[in-house]
Amino acid sequence: MSESGVSPVYKRVLLKLSGNSFCRAGESGITMAEVSSVSSQIKRIHDSGVQLAIVCGGGNILRGRDFAAVSASIKAPTAHYMGMLATVINGLALQDALENAGVPTRLQTAIRMEGVAEPFIRRRCVRHLEKGRVVILAAGTGGPFVTTDTAAALRAREIEADVVLKATRVDGVYSDDPEKNPHAERYATISFQDVLRHDLKVMDAQAIHHCMEQNIPIVVFNYQKPGNLERVITGEPIGTRVGGA
Repeated sequence: MSESGVSPVYKRVLLKLSGNSFCRAGESGITMAEVSSVSSQIKRIHDSGVQLAIVCGGGNILRGRDFAAVSASIKAPTAHYMGMLATVINGLALQDALENAGVPTRLQTAIRMEGVAEPFIRRRCVRHLEKGRVVILAAGTGGPFVTTDTAAALRAREIEADVVLKATRVDGVYSDDPEKNPHAERYATISFQDVLRHDLKVMDAQAIHHCMEQNIPIVVFNYQKPGNLERVITGEPIGTRVGGA
């Protein structure tokens, strides 16, 4: 057991934080109280000895695909680049919150901006993880028309992560929208193939394919329940585990 009292079953973890985790439910922008709350959970994971990389979403500020759909004067690629820059803003906020909590970090971006962050270089990222730094990965993949879920799956493959943890505000994967269908079934486990076959909204298909090809499991869980992130890394069966045939 580590000094934090947590006994992790994973050595290297890719945590996907949506943009919604940077603000209060139903709001937009950045609420530092929410960021600090997430940071305190991340600190306990870091203190347990887990090597942790985090991919940030940016939907709390701007979601490129949605912005392109409502703006006739902004081209779709431009809107996607704007969304990628939104993830960098979130990454900067998370970096300061973590370092304020005593967690060493590095922010790496897929779009070069050396004035505020390192460029993403796989070997450098892995070296930071080995030295006990939390690496925050922003700007998606650096190209338009790719979701941050796919960026998370791709980075997980590159750094050889043991698992992708998708932190959400729901407690797993359901057969239907549980807010609209009270009879929707929550899955404890489900295969990659069944997620694709039933078009379940876990991650986009490209992300699922990346994880399936490398056999990297995905755990979808509610990060807002106190202690859930710690429970996930100890292997406790919460949320939904996606993987296998």
